[in-house]
Amino acid sequence: MTARSAKTGRAGGNKAAREGGNKAARGGGNQAARAGGSQAARSGGNKAARAGRAPARPPRPPRRTAGTRPARGGPRGLHSRLRRAWDRPLTAYYLILGGSLLITVLGLVMVYSASQIKALQSGLAPTYFFRKQLLAAVLGGGLLLFAARGSVRVHRTLAYPLLAVTVFLMVLVQIPDVGVAVNGNQNWLSIGGPFQMQPSEFGKLALVLWAADLLARKHDKKLLGQWKHLLVPLVPVAFLLLGLIMLGGDMGTAIILAAILFGLLWLAGAPTRLFVGVLGSAAVIGALLIGTSANRMSRLACIGATDPGTGDQCWQAVHGIYALASGGFFGSGLGASMEKWGELPEPHTDFIFAITGEELGLAGTLSVLALFAALGYAGIRVAGRTEDLFVRYAAGGVTTWITAQAVINIGAVLGLLPIAGVPLPLFSYGGSALLPTMFAVGLLIAFARDEPAARAALAMRQPVFGRKPAGVRWKTMRRRVKKRPSGER
Repeated sequence: MTARSAKTGRAGGNKAAREGGNKAARGGGNQAARAGGSQAARSGGNKAARAGRAPARPPRPPRRTAGTRPARGGPRGLHSRLRRAWDRPLTAYYLILGGSLLITVLGLVMVYSASQIKALQSGLAPTYFFRKQLLAAVLGGGLLLFAARGSVRVHRTLAYPLLAVTVFLMVLVQIPDVGVAVNGNQNWLSIGGPFQMQPSEFGKLALVLWAADLLARKHDKKLLGQWKHLLVPLVPVAFLLLGLIMLGGDMGTAIILAAILFGLLWLAGAPTRLFVGVLGSAAVIGALLIGTSANRMSRLACIGATDPGTGDQCWQAVHGIYALASGGFFGSGLGASMEKWGELPEPHTDFIFAITGEELGLAGTLSVLALFAALGYAGIRVAGRTEDLFVRYAAGGVTTWITAQAVINIGAVLGLLPIAGVPLPLFSYGGSALLPTMFAVGLLIAFARDEPAARAALAMRQPVFGRKPAGVRWKTMRRRVKKRPSGER
């Protein structure tokens, strides 16, 4: 029994030893195979790399299913695309250029539609006012191109001569038998034939350029921290222009000029107490000027009026509301206005926005508002992103000028503000207002193109307005080939 058990134990031990040896051999073989395969793969990859061939790529991850892929057309994707579009370096450039051209073209169309009856009533050709406005738009286009192509140095050089010429012309207006009175305001000069000029409109442009150059120079000398250098001579010169304008009785233009002054002081970093003091002084002077004039008091009383009142003193304001109310959503159609048939005074100048609402409806008026909002946003963006102080002050001044004038004109048509007698920029009839405004838009275009990111983006494209951005070399698809020596093929 004992011998049989011992024999059985020896047989089991031999069997276990054989099985363990086989497993070890197989494990070692597998491990050696894996090690050999890795070494071969590495050596093969190195050989392939040395031979100029890339090693095999790792397998691609599985593609996302339709349920896990982010929706590109959803609100989040639309918001991200719009944000990328707004952040592009040429956004301000295209908004200024496209917005101003659209406003001008639409203004020409509305001037043609709103002025035909007025021209016929005056015994003139139906296209009389349209042809004069078209001529002014062509001349203004030339000024816009000149300003857009000019450098900052050229713009700063024009500041002082333009201010001196404007002041001289505004003094001539007040000389009897030289100045011409229109609608009770003596702010015009006759330049031959049917053409007249209003020098106070050029005073806005002169103040913007001169003040921007003055503030930039004082900032470079670190003088703007002192209140006397901040106010002198900026405020005295501005008050000189305001006084010459008020001598002619044009308070609407004076309000726009005061808005430009306050905008420049705010951009220059005027202290709050100083800013409030100047604003309070201007408010007191304005209240005295309004209170001493029966005409201005009657205009103030027409805010929100729904009835012409005694003596039809609110006739224009009320019929402007009638025109807007009868337009509906899409309007009565281009040329189909009823208020321009002698009911609404000045349908092609101060109240052209009302005729636009009647003929093009709410859709047309909202389009005009959107274009002015885009122009204002682009001007603020140019002023905020530049490092040049002259560009910042000039762009801010031009943006304040156009925005404030549009708000005052549209507010008067809507019955929210008193009628100030200022035209809608780039839209209303009037060459004296259109020419300096288009030059100012050209300044904004030049400033938008001179941003570093915009210059780099425009360097990849054909030059616009024929001027190559400074410090940028144009890229081309043409290969530069060295000139081969003679005889080489």
